[in-house]
Amino acid sequence: MYEFREGYHTYYVYIITNKYRSTYYVGMTNNLKIRLAQHHQNILVGNKIFASKYNLEFLVYYEKFTWVQLAIAREKELKSWRREKKLDLIRSYNSKFEFLNQRFVKQDEIPPMSGPSDSELAKQ
Repeated sequence: MYEFREGYHTYYVYIITNKYRSTYYVGMTNNLKIRLAQHHQNILVGNKIFASKYNLEFLVYYEKFTWVQLAIAREKELKSWRREKKLDLIRSYNSKFEFLNQRFVKQDEIPPMSGPSDSELAKQ
């Protein structure tokens, strides 16, 4: 039998863009700070994967989850959306499309929520 404890794990669904805010990528990770650094490093070394090919490294939206299944489902949902719907989602939490990477730079700081919580998504 498996026992799941609320808050034991943290997963993020996120959207990154380039400095021109012209292309977007939806991803999921359990450590957003490290993942953002990996996106940046892939650009520096020239890895030709989607995010680095289009210089996508600037965080504009994220949601925090405690259940990996919910995070995976949400990532799939967002990936299936048309561009305009994704932009509306970003605008609803980040109306100025500010880059949010700084929220994940400090070592001992838990970032605030950007999107809806697990419980809000479960109600949908």
